[in-house]
Amino acid sequence: MMILVSQGLGMYVVESKGGAILCILLSLLCLGTWPALMALLERRGRLPQHTYLDYSITNFLAAVFIAFVFGGIGGSTQEAPSFLAQLTQIQDNWPSVLFAMAGGVGLSIGNLATQYALAFVGLSVTEVTSASITVVVGTTVNYFLDNRLNRADVLFSGVGCFLVAVCLGSAVHSSNSADVEATLGKLSRECETVEECQRLFGVEEKEMENVKEGTAAFLVALENTRAIKVFGKSMFVGLGITFFAGLSFSLFSPLFNLATNDQWHTLKQGVPKLIVYTAFFYFSLSCFVIAIALNITFLYNPVLGSPRSSFREYLSDWNGRGLAFMAGLICGFGNGLQFMGGQAAGYAASDAVQALPLVSTFWGIYLFGEYRRSSPRTYALLVGMLVMFTIAVGLLMASAGERETLVT
Repeated sequence: MMILVSQGLGMYVVESKGGAILCILLSLLCLGTWPALMALLERRGRLPQHTYLDYSITNFLAAVFIAFVFGGIGGSTQEAPSFLAQLTQIQDNWPSVLFAMAGGVGLSIGNLATQYALAFVGLSVTEVTSASITVVVGTTVNYFLDNRLNRADVLFSGVGCFLVAVCLGSAVHSSNSADVEATLGKLSRECETVEECQRLFGVEEKEMENVKEGTAAFLVALENTRAIKVFGKSMFVGLGITFFAGLSFSLFSPLFNLATNDQWHTLKQGVPKLIVYTAFFYFSLSCFVIAIALNITFLYNPVLGSPRSSFREYLSDWNGRGLAFMAGLICGFGNGLQFMGGQAAGYAASDAVQALPLVSTFWGIYLFGEYRRSSPRTYALLVGMLVMFTIAVGLLMASAGERETLVT
């Protein structure tokens, strides 16, 4: 079955429920992968400001590609304008443009906060906590904005399963923290600085690959190489950043929904609603501008103990630039696929991508050795969390409806 079809509308649209679900699944894979690449670069010592600037460039380029390729092919009519045609109609559709750009601001700030939260509380906890807030707030708002397009009993059963998974995720983090403390043992009581820990464990210049994952020596070697130093820092700082990221993420999907469907009737009669590609372009444009402005500021005025840098140093830093560019492309296409699926099946159902911790946890275990040498209790809780996430994403997708019209 064709998933993307053209009907002389000057763009490609996702029409079938199956096509929408496939877009959501691909989006889930993408959005669960890019944070792992960002975390990997931070652990290797690349400054988060440098990484996020590179990421922002390719993230925006992905949006431009999607808009021009899928939104600008074919003819254009007054009732169903193409992406290029709608760019010239901003004097009429500016209220929807502002909703899209506000959503981009929310995503940009949330992604930026995530970059720092990953260092403080780890990949799995960051993604679980921020995703839970996004589901509870964003999915509920989208359900009512979509005029109850999704099956409420199935949708909110999925939200409930997601919350259970969040509770299990918190228990995983608590149990794993106790395991780490037991592993460190003497370290947690006797050394407060990286240098003291190095002397205690004899890992002054050991590289990460020379120590076993999950050991005290591994934890000390990691602290020595990473860009953001976390030893001696309160975990509440990281959790606070993570909650802030979740709140920011919870806003962007409902705002994008308003931009494309005009539920609040801000457009004048006869003005076409923004097609998903036009909204995605403006959404990504504001995301890009905010990201560049904030990260150039953070080069000279770093936060949370990050080293100071400069724009010249950023331009000359090619260590890991390819991975940062890749992360931006993956995230950009992931966001585009989420919105394309949401426009067809309902944005509440598309919030199933917030089960991305399933993917992130896999990368955390595979790439970073998270939960290595943990206790049986931690492993049992981890399995329970992943099972509940799987059920949750299945229920959110099963709740998907179909819009009567995609373009008006």
